Amino acid sequence: PVGRIHRQLREGRYAARVGAGAPVYLAAVLEYLAAEILELAGNASRDNKRVRIIPRHIQLAIRNDEELNKLLQDVTIAAGGVIPNIHAVLLPPKSKNKDA
Repeated sequence: PVGRIHRQLREGRYAARVGAGAPVYLAAVLEYLAAEILELAGNASRDNKRVRIIPRHIQLAIRNDEELNKLLQDVTIAAGGVIPNIHAVLLPPKSKNKDA
């Protein structure tokens, strides 16, 4: 909704004047970001054999994408959990002998 974004830009006092193209561009950027996150979250839900997207899938989608992670690095997603990671030091040592 370009009109709503235009109104919020004016009422938010981000600048003294707001051009006619600014809310159109901002709406396109927001739509692109939403579509990108939803696509990646849908892929994450399909990987987990689920039909619905839950906050965990959104978290996995954002944190596994380099650019989205950089954009949303300070964002906390409720019920999103953490990315699975086991430090290499904690893994058991690999045996070099193959006597089997």
